[in-house]
Amino acid sequence: MAARWRVLLTDRAWPDSSIEREILEAVGAEVVEAPATDEATLANLAATVDAIGTNWAQVTSRVIEACPNCKIVARFGIGLDNIAVDYATQHGVPVTNVPDYCVTEVAEHTLALLLAAARNIGYFQLRTKAGEYSLTSAPPMRRVSGQVLGLVGLGRIGSAVAERAAAFGMQVLAHTASGLSRDPGVQMVSLDELLRTSDYVSLHAPLTATTRGMIGAAQLEMMRPTAWIINTSRGPLIDTAALWTALQRKQIAGAALDVFSPEPPDLSQPLYRDERVIVTPHAAFVSQESLADLRRRAAMQIAAALTGKRPENVVNPQVLG
Repeated sequence: MAARWRVLLTDRAWPDSSIEREILEAVGAEVVEAPATDEATLANLAATVDAIGTNWAQVTSRVIEACPNCKIVARFGIGLDNIAVDYATQHGVPVTNVPDYCVTEVAEHTLALLLAAARNIGYFQLRTKAGEYSLTSAPPMRRVSGQVLGLVGLGRIGSAVAERAAAFGMQVLAHTASGLSRDPGVQMVSLDELLRTSDYVSLHAPLTATTRGMIGAAQLEMMRPTAWIINTSRGPLIDTAALWTALQRKQIAGAALDVFSPEPPDLSQPLYRDERVIVTPHAAFVSQESLADLRRRAAMQIAAALTGKRPENVVNPQVLG
C-alpha cells in the first residue's frame, strides 16, 4: 500500500533510522533520508515531502519554502539555531524540539570536563602517552571543593550542573539575561562579576543573535589567569580567535570544548592541538538512553502533526491557533 505521507530526515548522529521508521511507518509515513545536507539537496527533497526532521543540518527559509505541504519541522535536539523558525512561523509551520532529553548527560559531561581540567587529566594523558612520566611538570592543582563555578545560563542543564557542582563543595554563581534564578542555592550576578570571580566558567546559554560571540577578547581579559572556560552549549558563543589569543597571552589557564564553529572543526589549528585545551567531539548529549529518548520523541512529534494531533513542545504555538 502506498504511503500516505513522506518525511524528510535531513541527517542523523546515530547509525540508522530504525526507531524513526518504526514510529512513522506505523502512521503510514515513508521516511526519505537525505544523501547530503547542502541547501540545494534539501530544498529539492523538501518539495516532495510533508514533514521535515533535522538533527544538525540547516533547515533554511529556502528549504521550508520548497515544502508547500510542510506540516512540521522537528528538531532532533534542543537548540533551534539551525532552523529558520521565524520563517516557519510566518508561514504557519509548527517547529518542535526536545528540550529535556539529555539534561543528565550534558551536566555529567560538563562536570567531567571540569574535573579533567582541575586534575590535569588531559595534560597527564598526553604527556604520559608520549613517554613522559612526571608529576612535577604539570600546572599546580587545587581541590575543587571551595572553588567558584560560574554558569552562563541557568536553564535545565545549567541547574543540573549547579546541583552536581554543589555536591563537590563548589560555590556556584550564575548569570542569565533575565537575572532570574531557578535555584535558590545559586547566587545571581552580572556577567562581568561572574567572569572576574569564577575559577571555572561554564557556558549553558542558547545560541541567538545576542549570545553569538558573547565570550570575546574583552570577556576573556576579565577572567583570572588560573581560570578555565568550558563550553558544552554552542560553539559560536566563543570567539575562538580571541580564545587562542587569550591562551597565548596566558590570560586564562585553559579551555574545555565539546562544541565548535564550524563542526567538525579544523583540528590542525593550534588552538585544538594545545595541551591546555581539552577537546571532545560534541559528545556531551550522547548516551544510549538519551539518544533513544530523543529519536522516539521527535519521531512521535512528526507522527502527531501528520495525523492532525498537537505535537509535544511546539516552540511557535501561535501557528496552531
